Amino acid sequence: MDLRELVHHYVEALSSERDYSLNTCRAYRRDLEEFMTMLDQEGSAGTARSEPLRAETVDALMIRGYLGWLHRRNKKSTIARKLSAVRSFFRFLARKGFIQQNPAELIFTPKLDKVLPGYLTVDDTFRLLDADEGQSLETLRSRAIFETLYSGGMRVSELAQANVFDVDFDQRVIRVHGKGNKERLVPLGRKAIAALRAYRAALQRERGIPLERDGPLVLNRRGGRLSTRSIARFLARTARACGLSTPVAPHALRHSFATHLLDAGADLRAVQELLGHKSLSSTQKYTHVSVDRLMEAYDKAHPRR
Repeated sequence: MDLRELVHHYVEALSSERDYSLNTCRAYRRDLEEFMTMLDQEGSAGTARSEPLRAETVDALMIRGYLGWLHRRNKKSTIARKLSAVRSFFRFLARKGFIQQNPAELIFTPKLDKVLPGYLTVDDTFRLLDADEGQSLETLRSRAIFETLYSGGMRVSELAQANVFDVDFDQRVIRVHGKGNKERLVPLGRKAIAALRAYRAALQRERGIPLERDGPLVLNRRGGRLSTRSIARFLARTARACGLSTPVAPHALRHSFATHLLDAGADLRAVQELLGHKSLSSTQKYTHVSVDRLMEAYDKAHPRR
């Protein structure tokens, strides 16, 4: 079969067999289409390809050529992700019997640099959340978004996809649809619940949208679902307005949520559940120790401080 047809089968399998989300399937398809485009342009010897590419003609040399092509254009983390998609694709083909031998089996992922996730201090987080005390609908919406992201440690995509009926205002929890369409219940603090109530009350007052009606939890000006890009823009604007020295993206609130919980002594496994991480290693990156805690430990323990 043509390699492009097999990519279509593979992406369908990701959705039907592994229950991957639509966004994840799109990301795999995009990475694999880039891989095929490169192979269409250059053969394993650098010559132009004149016939459709077939799975059994792809060898390890071609994949290494793709890896070299990526190195000239991408960061290590991006290369690792794209190579992971290619390796997963060929494992699928070998398992289904489309190819006899997996050409990506001995292609190793480049070693990644360990980068600590960016996060805000508690003081800067409070400064951001308390930045605007206005009562306009847009201000109430921004406050509800920021409080909910920080209170629940949610991904910005999870909040954008949330509906009104996903929130239990009395029990102070929200049902979140995470990666791979996996659901989890996330507790929310009283301030986040109060901010959501104030925003929804303003929607009812100004637009006639009752709290008892289901639909997107946060709305754009046209009454549709607010995009993740818009949320990121609101947050960056607020961060600049309150004088934070570094740009703030929505994921920084998720990082801050995890860091602050672990700094306060929360159990690593509990934080893993709250974040919706499949692997504990994904959560362990938040166990970095702040400079303040390092200095405190040093001053208490060093014999010649």
